[in-house]
Amino acid sequence: MTVYRCQDSLEGIFTAIYQAYEEKRNHEDTILSLSEDPMLFAEDVSVLPDEEKTRKVMNTLRRRFGEKDSYSLCLALATEDEEKAQAVYGTIVEGLRSCCGPGRLFDDLTNNNIHKAFALARSANREVGRELEFVRFQELENGVLYSRIGPKCNVLTFIMPHFADRLPIENFVIYDDRRNLFGIHPARKQWYLLRGEEAEEPKLRFSEMEESYQKLFRHFCRTIAIRERKNLKLQRNMLPLRFQEYMTEFQ
Repeated sequence: MTVYRCQDSLEGIFTAIYQAYEEKRNHEDTILSLSEDPMLFAEDVSVLPDEEKTRKVMNTLRRRFGEKDSYSLCLALATEDEEKAQAVYGTIVEGLRSCCGPGRLFDDLTNNNIHKAFALARSANREVGRELEFVRFQELENGVLYSRIGPKCNVLTFIMPHFADRLPIENFVIYDDRRNLFGIHPARKQWYLLRGEEAEEPKLRFSEMEESYQKLFRHFCRTIAIRERKNLKLQRNMLPLRFQEYMTEFQ
């Protein structure tokens, strides 16, 4: 048995998949692992992320499975599940083996890996949708729009294109405080990510106009509420507590 030890990132996992095919491994006896826990009687192979290998895997996925299913595989890898690498690897192996066409990768949900990858992708996609609904931008003194989020899944890569498309002439930043990850969009330029030790959350100083509008918005939310019809349980079902700490009207 061969165990590929890869980083918890799309680049790390796709590089491991590339190496498994390049080295002509028996896919039934190959495991992709994100942990360092040793396995008895297994050959350990350490994998370092490689951009070129990642690009080749992505091109193959798009060509064989189409944009939609390729996107779903990337969504599955955005979750925090420890078994996501093996699930996506097994799904790709089965899809290439059965020569399924675009839009057919997740047809066989009786396969454990395909079912797992499908469920993970659906969970991450749900998180993307919620972030698109609940993100709140705040204007800083220098005119930059700033937002702080804390999603369960690593979905910043998936929400940045949405806001870059709708705010092309704005300088804005979205900060994922769970992963110390910044999505940065300079006005009229391509957005990019800044992560890890390279980034620190800035000391925020809002513009006077921003502070004024925040007070007005909170006052508006309190004013339209009907005390006799207050239903916190229903509110939490529609708007989970983990999102409220990042929203102006709840601060």
